[in-house]
Amino acid sequence: MKRERKSKKLSIIFNKVSKRALDIGVSVAALIVVSPILVYASYKIKREDNGPVLFKQKRSGVNDEPFEMYKFRSMRVNNNVIGTHSNNSKDPYKDWNGRVPDDFVFKSASGYNPNITDIGAFIRKYSIDELPQLINVLKGDMSVVGPRPEITQITNHYDAEQKRRLEVKPGITGWAQVNGRSDMNHGKKIEYDLLYIENENFWLDIKILWMTFMQVIKGKGSV
Repeated sequence: MKRERKSKKLSIIFNKVSKRALDIGVSVAALIVVSPILVYASYKIKREDNGPVLFKQKRSGVNDEPFEMYKFRSMRVNNNVIGTHSNNSKDPYKDWNGRVPDDFVFKSASGYNPNITDIGAFIRKYSIDELPQLINVLKGDMSVVGPRPEITQITNHYDAEQKRRLEVKPGITGWAQVNGRSDMNHGKKIEYDLLYIENENFWLDIKILWMTFMQVIKGKGSV
């Protein structure tokens, strides 16, 4: 029994250390490789409507600790959208009663949105808008792999089961994203996220990274 406890403790330590090593290694390597894309995207975003290059927003991190997440701005500076691309302080989900509905879908993976800039549509299609989150990974706010960080307006309505997805650091990509992307309802997303948390390990993260790479190459949906 004592040996089993020691083995389990060592396994936990190994997973924690290996995950952080993976986060640092992947994010540093990725930032170097995609640096020309980062520069070009920044130039095009600034040139199109002269607004800020980055979009910063409060998201719920591990143990529901809020942090500021970075994305390339893909929407026009002046828009009235409420959601992941808005910092509107009002709660559009105030009618929920202690639980996010399972059939809730935040956005559609397709469809015309007049608030999206021309360069914004392109960087969304290929998930280029997510690349600044590599900085969040280096800072330790996020991991490369984990449940996607949700806006606080939604996590404020989580019940006990849904809050379990906040037990680990949020990720740039995750098990839910490689199994459905942004066209998945909330109930299914929670199911996939909890399945990931219960089976989290180094090799699962590698598998998710490979699946994510293949989806980005195909331009499938958005994270």
